[in-house]
Amino acid sequence: MISEAYATFNHPAVTPLVQLGSNDWLLELFHGPTMAFKDVAMQILARLMDYILQENNQHLTIVGATSGDTGGAALSAFSGREHINIFFMFPEGRVSPVQQRQMTTINAKNTHAIAIDGNFDDCQNMVKAMFANNKFRDDVHLSAVNSINWGRIMAQTVYYFTAASSLSTPNQPVSFTVPTGNFGVIYAGFVAKKMGLAIDRLVIATNENDILNRTLNNGRYEMQAVKPTITPSMDIQISSNFERLLFDATDRNAGEVTAMMEKLNRDNHYDLSKKNHDFIKSIFDIGMTTELETLQTIKSIQANNGYLLDPHSAVALNIANQYKTSDIPMITLATAHPSKFPTTVKKATDIHPNLPNRAGNIMSAKENFTSLKNDQAKVEAFIKSKIYI
Repeated sequence: MISEAYATFNHPAVTPLVQLGSNDWLLELFHGPTMAFKDVAMQILARLMDYILQENNQHLTIVGATSGDTGGAALSAFSGREHINIFFMFPEGRVSPVQQRQMTTINAKNTHAIAIDGNFDDCQNMVKAMFANNKFRDDVHLSAVNSINWGRIMAQTVYYFTAASSLSTPNQPVSFTVPTGNFGVIYAGFVAKKMGLAIDRLVIATNENDILNRTLNNGRYEMQAVKPTITPSMDIQISSNFERLLFDATDRNAGEVTAMMEKLNRDNHYDLSKKNHDFIKSIFDIGMTTELETLQTIKSIQANNGYLLDPHSAVALNIANQYKTSDIPMITLATAHPSKFPTTVKKATDIHPNLPNRAGNIMSAKENFTSLKNDQAKVEAFIKSKIYI
């Protein structure tokens, strides 16, 4: 299954490193079917889940939310799987045209794209509410493949090890800078460090929806309105996997984490204890990149290196430049192909990034999706009406 999963990537190294400077590297994670880092985990996860379901003669309904890339990667990976129906919600009008079409042009009976009148957090909250609805969860055999699924974290942890090993022995330190909104990909880096990988700095890079930056700086996790930006996959205020980090920070005290999550739901914020705040700051560095800085980074890298960055990767590279040192390699995660965000890339460089051949005719293919209000009962009814196995 591993061989089959990564045969879908169009680079022999699967996740190759590209050198930008003497100690500056990009880890390209976008060589899979949907040109985003989510393919690395999703292609293997789909095969593992379908295999287990077949062994046990069971079926599942997957429901997920996406701020852009997860939906396309999941629907692609799970399309045609015999034991799984999959539904993905995305905020209508708040993903790039390429991201939308990667969800809406898949012609498989078991895949469904749902455009929700709201933002990503609305979609994600609805997924969580469906899992809390015991009757619906049991009726449809509900499961998830968002980064809240541990299998996603497991697969993403691998490329931290392979990237570090490509540059040095496993005992020599390297640093990573990671663009993140939902905290899954950087949490995988934390797991790699816990497993023993010699990570010096683990740097969180955010856009102007900088809830994680504010949290690490002042110790309060406080939700604010989501601002639509040129990096839509990071337009998030509820970073689901941050809850996992809190579990580690509290010495795995489930009651303490539950109390923080309940306060967040009730008051839109919670405060970290000094112990928890110190734990998180001891592991992570962080920075925020503005839209102007993002555009300037894309322009600069193209002019100086002849390399086109997608805007999310540019957010990370701008922050990486603030933390890099002369003696330790800095690896920045390049999470998406620039052609997924052609308007932004062209604005920065006056170059229109073409879709690679593997994208096929998605920009002219017929779209198939359903637009629904931000109403849990109506979305649940739609899901039940479309399950076919």
